[in-house]
Amino acid sequence: MNDQIRKSPIRLIDETETMVGVVDTREAIQRAEAAGLDLVEVSPDSDPPVCRILDFGKYRYEQSKKERASRTKTAEQKEVRLGRSMKIDPHDIEIRLNQARKFLMDGHKVQIVQNFRGREMMHKERGFDRMKHVTETLQDVARVDMPPKLAGRRITMILSPDKNKIDRIKASLESKAKNEKKAKDAAAPVESAPLEAADTAPVEAPEATAAEDTADA
Repeated sequence: MNDQIRKSPIRLIDETETMVGVVDTREAIQRAEAAGLDLVEVSPDSDPPVCRILDFGKYRYEQSKKERASRTKTAEQKEVRLGRSMKIDPHDIEIRLNQARKFLMDGHKVQIVQNFRGREMMHKERGFDRMKHVTETLQDVARVDMPPKLAGRRITMILSPDKNKIDRIKASLESKAKNEKKAKDAAAPVESAPLEAADTAPVEAPEATAAEDTADA
């Protein structure tokens, strides 16, 4: 920043974010001082280095916010527990796997956890078999980030969303929805056109003939 920038010339972007071009570093510092701002090197590996005129305090704050947001997003991970023990109804497992699928479709990593209780530890292979079932069930939307690992009385595994597979599924679902809408629109009954006024006018009685008039007389 400012006098700490040793290389010259530099490629300058001014305080209005306009590309000024290649200028002498001292000239760029003077322009920054005249604006009451700082000259900050933002791309040191470029040739020449790229520097910007900006408020360094505000710039550092914004960068810090972005880094925190990035760390939070990277660390975001959901957990799905298959049960407190191996004794869990298959229907309940299906519900938990559907929840894991939803997390993966939304872009989250998922940690799958299977706990053991009591003597179930004598048959740990059943836990690994269950993890294999989970992997096979979710392989259309996920990939294995961390394979099943035993730690104490539980097995854990981490799955990551497979973006390419998920994008294909979403595209297929959108296409299916559009086709269903088209089919529904095509099957909708066509409203009949309203009858013309002439067709709906009341029919007048015919005029009496001369003979009928004489008879009446």
